[in-house]
Amino acid sequence: MTLFIEGHAFGYELSRVAQMFFPGEKVVFQEGAPCGAPALGARLCGGVLTVSYREASGRLHSAPEETAAPGCTPGEMEHMFGVMLYRLLSRATGVCPPWGVLTGVRPVRLFMTELMRGADDGALRRRFMDGSLVSGEKFDLALQTARIEQPLLSRSTPDSFSLYVSVPFCPTRCAYCSFVSQSVERDAALIPAYVDRLCEELEYTGCLAKELGLRLRTVYFGGGTPTTLSAEDLTRVMGTVADRFDLSGLWEYTVEAGRPDTVTPQKLRAIYAGGARRVSINPQTLSDTVLCAIGRRHTSAQFFEAFAMARAAGFDCINTDLIAGLPADTPEGFAASVDGVLALHPENVTVHTLTVKRASRLTFDEARSELELVGGMVGYARNACEAAGLHPYYLYRQTGTLASLENVGYAAVGTEGLYNTYIMDETHTILAVGAGASTKLRHPKTGRIERVYNYKHPTEYIGRFDEALRRKQRVRLFYQDSGL
Repeated sequence: MTLFIEGHAFGYELSRVAQMFFPGEKVVFQEGAPCGAPALGARLCGGVLTVSYREASGRLHSAPEETAAPGCTPGEMEHMFGVMLYRLLSRATGVCPPWGVLTGVRPVRLFMTELMRGADDGALRRRFMDGSLVSGEKFDLALQTARIEQPLLSRSTPDSFSLYVSVPFCPTRCAYCSFVSQSVERDAALIPAYVDRLCEELEYTGCLAKELGLRLRTVYFGGGTPTTLSAEDLTRVMGTVADRFDLSGLWEYTVEAGRPDTVTPQKLRAIYAGGARRVSINPQTLSDTVLCAIGRRHTSAQFFEAFAMARAAGFDCINTDLIAGLPADTPEGFAASVDGVLALHPENVTVHTLTVKRASRLTFDEARSELELVGGMVGYARNACEAAGLHPYYLYRQTGTLASLENVGYAAVGTEGLYNTYIMDETHTILAVGAGASTKLRHPKTGRIERVYNYKHPTEYIGRFDEALRRKQRVRLFYQDSGL
């Protein structure tokens, strides 16, 4: 699908609005008058805005023209175009994306900005429901999340930072996965050298943090699946964290034990002894049929066993992930997964909506059958989590997500995952180590963001490790250049 633009430079944002109406189809934009079919048009001439859509059949849909008020800013003009295009495509396709013309990753941030300006509920409804066409359901969800998230974000101080440790290995690669992770079946021989380099980078990064006077607030081991490492390797890596970083001001320490088939009592004891008190054990679904379809070589029984092991090891904050819209799943099957997880009384449940990425093995055609069902799945999960005493504390969206929906973390009061909120809001600096890790530097006064990327693949990370450390020097320069 091509979006033709004339007289303005709003093609990128308008193509993102249009993308929500044509799932699985790429929308590109170019300058010029609309030609061919199907095609979209957005024209600005003499302050008059027009939009059109010609279907593949040749049928033409046009919206009433609108005239920009004198002094209308480019941002206001872009928003007008977005609303016009949304309304036109809603009528033409019968599709009404629930987030309206909000296309960004962090819609909750917009709500928090308005709350900080003193907006009341009425002003918020006019801004988001009337002005941006957000549905009542998503408005309530975003507002509730923003109010819960605000005090969590306010805990961060100008010298705060979080540490992310990447372990990019998994037992097998899930069909929907787009992360840089290596199958242990194929690349187990890389792990010893990888752990050596990871510990070396941790040592270097710890020295930087100490030199700069930064205070570590949260630690997060992600991947991949960190528990693909042996208990001995986990002990070594976590021991390096404890030796090289000041953990006295730590608020949270999380290790993903995401694949139940990698969890053992020995590994959980090593994680607990290393200082982590929050683990994530992720079934994604409790249907063995669906697990098989997406390439996760474990059973629901193994998830229950792993969860019980974590409780026995002393963990009093366990997160579980579920995915709505997985191929071969049904509303009834997804509801059974939600109910089965909640029966274990986890402190956190994160509900993802299936996202189809170019880097994954899953194609949109395989996921298409779930498109009309996924909204009901997500709604069921929200109602069930809140009935179980879990509230939404962070929310984000991704390109390629079925029905343009969202991912939401639910938590019992006082157990919210702080790292999740900080990285999603870009509250403070995230120092990241390991293959595929991205350090995100945030200026505590201006909010300016700068990123430092590690090599993505373990082989490249190991082979070019000296260059990886050289890149890390940018952390020191960032803080020196900022006068901090």
